[in-house]
Amino acid sequence: MADEARRRTMMVDTQVRTADVTKFPIISAMLKTPREAFLPSERSAAAYASENVPLGVANRVLLEPRTFAKMLDALNLTRDMLVLDIGSGYGYSAAVISEIAEAVVAVEEDEHLADEAQQLLTEHHADNVILHRGPLTEGAAEHGPYDAIVIEGGVETVPDTLLAQIKDGGRIACVFQEGRLGVVRVGYKLDGHVTWRFSFNAGAPVLPGFEKETAFAL
Repeated sequence: MADEARRRTMMVDTQVRTADVTKFPIISAMLKTPREAFLPSERSAAAYASENVPLGVANRVLLEPRTFAKMLDALNLTRDMLVLDIGSGYGYSAAVISEIAEAVVAVEEDEHLADEAQQLLTEHHADNVILHRGPLTEGAAEHGPYDAIVIEGGVETVPDTLLAQIKDGGRIACVFQEGRLGVVRVGYKLDGHVTWRFSFNAGAPVLPGFEKETAFAL
């Protein structure tokens, strides 16, 4: 346990703080939450590596610490917010966000991941997280609207269904994968319209259902 705590501190010092993420709630949450506990045992050794960690389900990863921390930083989460976490996997992202925001709705469509996440979130006393089972592209409208949405994976497009669940004045962050390159953009909703702004460079596999439709030419 002491070893893991040291690795966690090193991750924050070398991957998070050095990426200009200095907000205390983010630093504190990432120091407190045992990243290795929210991965399959065979992948726990990679928990603190500076890379996306595959979850064993097609195109699903635990985002690298730098990317995740900078997304939370860009969203400027506060203690009074309701956050929608899309593609929470084994629950790590939801557990971290639960330390920062008032409440989190974590959406997971894979039954195995959802079962594991429910158990892990309970074990780690993330009592302000609601685990919602269902398609990632549909979100969880019944619990919204949301102050912020974070998507835990790459996208080529974001469904209008999700954008409709952002409160006016709220925001969304996700990794737009454009060929081999990816960028994180933050969308700001005002008067029912979402305007996207560049935040930083990052990459992640495109989540199922978030691909652009291919146009076929005759």
